[in-house]
Amino acid sequence: MMKRLQLFVAAFAILASSSLLASASDPSPLQDFCVAINDTKNGVFVNGKFCKDPKLANAEDFFYSGLNIPRNTSNPVGSTVTPVNVAQIPGLNTLGISLVRIDYAPYGGLNPPHTHPRATEILVVLEGTLYVGFVTSNTDNRLITKVLNPGDVFVFPVGLIHFQFNIGNTKAVAFAGLSSQNPGVITIANAVFGSNPPINPDVLTKAFQLDKNIVTYLQSKFWWDNN
Repeated sequence: MMKRLQLFVAAFAILASSSLLASASDPSPLQDFCVAINDTKNGVFVNGKFCKDPKLANAEDFFYSGLNIPRNTSNPVGSTVTPVNVAQIPGLNTLGISLVRIDYAPYGGLNPPHTHPRATEILVVLEGTLYVGFVTSNTDNRLITKVLNPGDVFVFPVGLIHFQFNIGNTKAVAFAGLSSQNPGVITIANAVFGSNPPINPDVLTKAFQLDKNIVTYLQSKFWWDNN
């Protein structure tokens, strides 16, 4: 009987621990909104930001203008991402959503392989023709791709490496919604070869099975951030 009781207590402790871990993600909002402010003295800290007194909130806290303006794509990757997240609209704090506009140069404009550690992305093409895709996790590493035209929609699951490449002869424009107020972005080449401080070349030489001179060359390059 005592042994059975001890097993029950142990099982209950494990379940309680797993329940705590399961609820460790961002909580659902407990108020209508939580407009982010930089004032650390007179605010309440929620979801990584301090909140403005809701009685002081106004329309500007929930507004952004300018996504209709084409961006300059004259850069090494031929694309520019214009984010609209909690940094641009403080009223997005705790709401779990954000938006980007992506402009691509004519044939060759690339939003390089990258991941969003905190968000799934749903992309709609407004202009042009994009070759898009993502790669599944180990061990399959399966490439799933599609050619998109205006009006087409594609989903990139959270955390998976994905990209968009303009295969048309004209500029392309897409908008994407992301399931986080602050989705984050890790551009693979920038992170691996442009980290600060640099990753030990011996690590990359072995990981990528490259000549060490090639690794040091890649680490010496300037890796463009299109965000």
